[in-house]
Amino acid sequence: MKDRAGRRRARRIAIGTAVVLALAGMNGPWLYRFGTEKYHQYKINQPEYKAANGKWEIVEFPEEYRQNTIHAALLRTGKVLLVAGSGNNQDNFDAKKYDTRIWDPVKGTIKKVPTPTDLFCTGHTQLANGNLLIAGGTKRYEKLKGDVKKAGGLMVVHNENPDKPITIPAGTKFTGKENGKTFVSKDPVLVPRAKKNFDKETGEFLGNTPGYGRTYVEAQKEGAKYETGTQDNYRIEGLTGADARNTYGIAEKLALDKKDFQGIRDAYEFDPVAEKYIKVDPMKEARWYPTLTTLSDGKILSVSGLDDIGQLVPGKNEIYDPKTKKWTYTEKVRQFPTYPALFLMQNGKIFYSGSNAGYGPDDVGRDPGVWDVETNKFTKIPGLSDPNMMETSGTVLLPPAQDEKYMVIGGGGVGESKLSSEKTRLVDLKADDPKFVDGPSLDKGTRYPQASILPNDEVLISGGSEDYRGRSDSNILEARIYDTEKNELKRVADPLVGRNYHSGSILLPDGRVMFFGSDSLYADKANTKPGKFEQRIEIYTPPYLYGDGEQPDLSGGPKTVERGASATFTSKDAAKIKKARLVRPSASTHVTDVDMRSIALDFEADGDKLTVTVPKNKNLVQSGWYMLFVSDGEGTPSKAQWVQVP
Repeated sequence: MKDRAGRRRARRIAIGTAVVLALAGMNGPWLYRFGTEKYHQYKINQPEYKAANGKWEIVEFPEEYRQNTIHAALLRTGKVLLVAGSGNNQDNFDAKKYDTRIWDPVKGTIKKVPTPTDLFCTGHTQLANGNLLIAGGTKRYEKLKGDVKKAGGLMVVHNENPDKPITIPAGTKFTGKENGKTFVSKDPVLVPRAKKNFDKETGEFLGNTPGYGRTYVEAQKEGAKYETGTQDNYRIEGLTGADARNTYGIAEKLALDKKDFQGIRDAYEFDPVAEKYIKVDPMKEARWYPTLTTLSDGKILSVSGLDDIGQLVPGKNEIYDPKTKKWTYTEKVRQFPTYPALFLMQNGKIFYSGSNAGYGPDDVGRDPGVWDVETNKFTKIPGLSDPNMMETSGTVLLPPAQDEKYMVIGGGGVGESKLSSEKTRLVDLKADDPKFVDGPSLDKGTRYPQASILPNDEVLISGGSEDYRGRSDSNILEARIYDTEKNELKRVADPLVGRNYHSGSILLPDGRVMFFGSDSLYADKANTKPGKFEQRIEIYTPPYLYGDGEQPDLSGGPKTVERGASATFTSKDAAKIKKARLVRPSASTHVTDVDMRSIALDFEADGDKLTVTVPKNKNLVQSGWYMLFVSDGEGTPSKAQWVQVP
């Protein structure tokens, strides 16, 4: 038996050797590539390489837990909320299949969470109580020109009655007075009463200004013959008497043109302890691609987005009060493109970096500057290089946040442009006359760069693509660490997975960084094969976790620390600590993460005790939960302790 087994083994080895030799004879480069890849794997796993460059590892969920993650947020429990909604998949949308997962990166556990509506392309931000506010999402998927079968578009409904508003239900028919064509409304619309106008000096009645509402209408039947080419007034079926006289529709061209995504008003708080969505009052405006930003008083500003008829919200911004769970409009309007990068400054104003993720005219609301929300004054900041390539650029508040310096990274031209920028731009908002200057350049023009602050005051910049949505196989498998003190970019280990549209990164409490998503338009250089959504998670372990020593110890201490107050923690490494940082947990989507910031803390060491002091400025240290990291002289951070600043 042993002899036969030995002969079989010898035969298999001989056959295997013959196959390898045959392949080598027919395809020498194959053998070279095999050897090169084997050496590469050997090299990147060497301790000295990892200590200099870090290491990437792929996490692939069991098939039943995989999803097209569009949004991710770190919860105060240390778990990560992964939100797909319909995941940019119309089949899921049509089937009302909406997905959310909670992943524990320490235990490796994954949990499915019931998702109440399509939170695809929603907005989100961390609240003071540790909940995540989520608002907006998808009401209807876009239809490209050629796929649109029924002519349609915007119908503006006018009400000239000053005594009462009127509601026009969904399914109402509108017939053109000139063209004679009939269109049907898809949603109900409440049209306010008309406004009576009087001369301020004489009191003379000057007439009424009609109230108006908007709804999306479609032709009753398919085909180009139902398109309209010009503006027309429309009679509204079902109205009689005074209502029929006072209420009418006006529409411009109703055609088979491309129809954009439509947004929803729905809003929720996600409770990280109960691990469920809690419905709150809806927004005033429907929004798809909005940005949510915390204001000086702890309320949340909601800005931009596509509305319920697929048009850019016309500068009507609103504020959420976490105490009442209700929304109110701001007094004045200001328009931005979708997913604008808006950051709360230490003086209570809002910095707009110019970064955005897409929709909106190319000549409205794109200039960077400082916005006083209360007065609506906007002060432009000059000096931005490649100003026509700010879509899909990333913006990060450089650590420590006290310095109020920002970096704008990469970006591309408006829409599906092939343009992309290799620039990084820096601006110091504490300067007497702030202006952008160029920082170190990337190797390639980069759309969709992911950027995460590290606990040692460095910034990890990774991924992206040279072209729109990774077209022409343009994903960039490169990563760099930005040294904020030296103003230098250092190339580190290359990621294993390409990341472009619908991707992002999150700093974890153990000092590692997770990456999610990517939604390539095509899967090949020739742009002929449809792309496939990247469902794998990737983890980057920075060089500081491969040093000779262990991570500094940090434990104990209170869970709550007031602004301006001190708190004492235990650390056997207290004497070695060189930095203490409060890092606000990320909420990331579409190259937009306005929550992320790292705040320097004063500290004192006494034996095995480490006492940290939180700054007093409420705009610098917004109310909420933070990760407290301490780092030693080598830049190695501790694992985070969670603390709440009320």
